[in-house]
Amino acid sequence: MSVQGATQGFTVLIPARLASSRLPDKPLADIAGMPMVVRVAQRAMHSGASRVVVAADDARIVEACAAHGVQALLTRTDHASGSDRLAEACTQLGLPDGAVVVNVQGDEPLIEPALIDAVAAELQRRSDCVMSTAAHAIASTADFLNPNVVKVVLDRLGTALYFSRAPIAWWRDGMAPLLESSPGAALPSPAPLRHIGIYGYRAGFLRQFPSLEPAPLEHTESLEQLRVLWHGQRIAVHLTEHAPGPGVDTPEDLRRVRELLLARR
Repeated sequence: MSVQGATQGFTVLIPARLASSRLPDKPLADIAGMPMVVRVAQRAMHSGASRVVVAADDARIVEACAAHGVQALLTRTDHASGSDRLAEACTQLGLPDGAVVVNVQGDEPLIEPALIDAVAAELQRRSDCVMSTAAHAIASTADFLNPNVVKVVLDRLGTALYFSRAPIAWWRDGMAPLLESSPGAALPSPAPLRHIGIYGYRAGFLRQFPSLEPAPLEHTESLEQLRVLWHGQRIAVHLTEHAPGPGVDTPEDLRRVRELLLARR
C-alpha cells in the first residue's frame, strides 16, 4: 500500500553511469522496448514523488530519457560513487538543505513505488536522522551467510546500529549448525535483517557527504553507508515484509528481468 499522502514533495534521483564491467551500457539495456533507466524512472513516477530526475554521466542517457519524457541532467564523469553524482545533481537542481531526496538505483526496473514512498516517509518522520533506508527479514540460511547479502541491526527506534556483510547479529548458541549447513538448522529469532539498497537523504547532508572523511570500516566492509555512522549521524530504517524485485548487474540478471516483465504482461 502506498503512503503517498505522507510523502508529497520529495524528489527521486536516479544515478546512471554508462560504464559497467559486467554489463556494458547498462542504463540503455533494452527491457520490453525501453531503456532500463527509463523503466526505473517510470516505476518511480508511480510513487508520491513530486519530481523524478535521472543523474547521468553520458549524453546518450540524457537523450534516451528525453525521448521517453523523463527528466535527466548531465553530471561529471569522474564521480567516485553514485552518492557523489547525486550530490552534484542536488546542486544543479538547487534543492534546499531540508528537501528529502530518495536515491533509487538505476538498475532496479522492478522497484516498488510503495517502497520509495515508505523510505521518504521514514525520513520525514525521523527529524533526528540524516538518512533513511529499508530492510526485510531474512528467511534462508544461505542469505544469512552470504557476504553479498548485506545485513543490518537496529536499535529499539528502528535506527541502524551497524551494517555488515557478516551474519549479524551473531547467534552465540546457534551458529554452529548454521555454519555446518546442518539439515533443519534454524535462523535466530528475531529474524536477521537484509538491507535493501535504497536511500533517503536530506539534500544538505547529501551535498556534504562526499567531503566527509571515509571510514576505516567503510573500506573493510566495502559499504559506503558506514561512513554516515562513523561520523556520528543516524540512519532510520523502514522494515518491509517484502523482498525487492531482482536488480540487474549481469546479462543473466537482464534476461531474468525481461522474462519477469513478459510474465506480468
